[in-house]
Amino acid sequence: MLFLIRYNRREGRIVSLDSFQEREKTTAENRRLELELDLNRKGVRDEVVLLEAPSEDALRITHRRYFENARQIATTSSG
Repeated sequence: MLFLIRYNRREGRIVSLDSFQEREKTTAENRRLELELDLNRKGVRDEVVLLEAPSEDALRITHRRYFENARQIATTSSG
């Protein structure tokens, strides 16, 4: 699966999360580009990423920083 994430770094939160099937890769890539261009025109500095993972659960493990704050990550890493 592909996951398109718009992330507000300053607030430390996901603004949007959309998923796409592998067969929709071109659609996902086009959506990422459209979103980045739109945000740039508006002067919004959110991070936009397109990631691939077997599932959202897997994505939450491999890219924890989008789903958890630093304190949560530190707590689960040390425990």
